[in-house]
Amino acid sequence: MRLTAHATLTRTPVQISADFLDNLLAGYPQRDFEVRFWDESIWASNQQPRFTLVLKHPGALREMFMAASELTLAEAYIFDDFDIEGDIQAAFQLADYLLEQGTRTLRQNLKLAGMLRRLPVKRPVQLDRQPAGLRGEAHSRERDRLAISYHYDLPPEFFALWLDQNMQYSSAYFTNGEAADLDTAQRQKLDYICRKLRLRRDESLLDIGCGWGGLVIHAAAHYGAQVVGITLSVPQAEWARRRIRDLGLNDRCRVEVCDYRDLEVERPFDKIVSVGMFEHVGEAKLQEYFTRAWHLLRPGGAFLNSGIAASSNQRRNEPSFIDRYVFPDGELVPLHISLGAAERSGFEVRDVESLREHYALTLHHWVQRLETHAEEARRITGEATYRIWRLYMAASEHRFRSGQLNVYDMLLARPSQGNSARR
Repeated sequence: MRLTAHATLTRTPVQISADFLDNLLAGYPQRDFEVRFWDESIWASNQQPRFTLVLKHPGALREMFMAASELTLAEAYIFDDFDIEGDIQAAFQLADYLLEQGTRTLRQNLKLAGMLRRLPVKRPVQLDRQPAGLRGEAHSRERDRLAISYHYDLPPEFFALWLDQNMQYSSAYFTNGEAADLDTAQRQKLDYICRKLRLRRDESLLDIGCGWGGLVIHAAAHYGAQVVGITLSVPQAEWARRRIRDLGLNDRCRVEVCDYRDLEVERPFDKIVSVGMFEHVGEAKLQEYFTRAWHLLRPGGAFLNSGIAASSNQRRNEPSFIDRYVFPDGELVPLHISLGAAERSGFEVRDVESLREHYALTLHHWVQRLETHAEEARRITGEATYRIWRLYMAASEHRFRSGQLNVYDMLLARPSQGNSARR
């Protein structure tokens, strides 16, 4: 039954909510969803909805739209004011419409706000995961350590629910389109990286931001390289060290807890790789990051830096849901800024490749796997943390598919006379 507004003296929260939706979505053309209220009644009934927006209590719409922004809508989802059943990816078209609407008149906005004020206020609830709330100088060593700890130091068992067997928390590489499974695509990514670097037996390789050690192990086991991985996350390092020990690779690779700015070596590395780490560096520190990599690399060596970039017209100034609950202090800068910093540090740009479609598909796999293991994920981390990660990865998939985000492999070389990293 489709709910409509009725002219009564005392309107129920369901009637007010239905009237609000009628007005809010009057111009929205994609009626491929439905809304289910807390009393099980339905607004905009659809025989085959792609997703269902589930309002959990009478004040849900007030929480969602009284001061609507990306952050407040996300927090309403995290706080369980509403849920999304079905294809969460399909819901982002609606979210974009709601956040980008600027055509309503002042009179229309006042009318909508008046409806919301007639809905009840929800009692505050305590989340099992609080905002990062970092203090101190941005991208200082101590604050970077805290930011990394906030994001990565969840139980490894949580990540293992939805990552591949090698615990690769970065884009896979799908050589056969969507046909490949995630484990295969991630192994293909590891090979692709090693081939781009032209990695050879007994060459030394540094992995900056090595995560759980998947690339460290792959390069040592399959290419015979001598590999050092560094991370700021103690749980990641412990997980990687156990895998290295279990595979009998202690003579070929190791993982250390170390900031790249503090790494001291006896001789420079033949090759360097960094995958999904420089998003944490910050635009103001990019020059320092590339300069440090340049000094850690031998003349003629190659550096493959892979990371996410924002398009030039998509940079945001206001705090976002991901800033507050997922990647504190993370900064996504346009590609030209990163390339400029690399060149000013002395690197020669040898190749740049976009892997945007690959990352969108990777995220699609991650979301599906997380949803499949929803109950176990909730048991390990709690309800709010599960919701944060489901929303963050689904939103990221949407942004990659729509071109708001991209991911680039940048192959850089430290030049030397008569020698090339591409030999």
